[in-house]
Amino acid sequence: MKYWGIRVLPLLFAVLSAVASGAASAPVWVDSPVARLEALALIETLNAEILSSTSATSTLERWCRDHALAQPAVVVAHRIDTAAEIPPAAPRQDLQVSAQEKVQYRRVELTCGDRVLSIAENWYVPGRLTAQMNRLLETTQTPFGKAVQSLGPHRETIAAQLLWQPLPKGWELRDTPTSLMANAQGPLQLPQALFEQRAILYTPARRAIAEVNEIYQRDLLEFPEPRLPEP
Repeated sequence: MKYWGIRVLPLLFAVLSAVASGAASAPVWVDSPVARLEALALIETLNAEILSSTSATSTLERWCRDHALAQPAVVVAHRIDTAAEIPPAAPRQDLQVSAQEKVQYRRVELTCGDRVLSIAENWYVPGRLTAQMNRLLETTQTPFGKAVQSLGPHRETIAAQLLWQPLPKGWELRDTPTSLMANAQGPLQLPQALFEQRAILYTPARRAIAEVNEIYQRDLLEFPEPRLPEP
């Protein structure tokens, strides 16, 4: 029995440590009308910040730093494309490239620490970038925005949409938000994808260099649920 205790106690300690670590890495939001309003406000805020920014990467790094998602708060791009893709007609038209001009495809997970913040598809024109920029994009985990930063690019949005509605349609017309309270005090179940943006990146001379399609992920809200002060 004594020997059993010696063997099991370290294992039990390891399990408890893993559980504690998992709990710390995945904060639970309690499902309530207030939590859903908070989630909606945060998603809308970040969506607007990216829409008005010149660089989604810098906005994500600031978000990661402000909400303590990782230390250091550095966004890196992990390639997840397995093969070259022939660019569809729409990106070629948006980028205003000729039939002979090469368009490169890059699909990445943008992460901060172990959080996946967005999944981004990128069609870019290597002939409009420097050799150093192309090398960074092909051989490193540098996000596109950082790789081309010296060009001074800006984003122009083609489309943006929320992919999750925390509040059901017509919630403001109901006396009792019963559908919101169905899971009261249980965990708020966030979908994988929160919102999406599609944009074209231009140089100051308004020369298109890339088109991006970004799907922003639930790890953006992987921090403790905000607590509004009592009135």
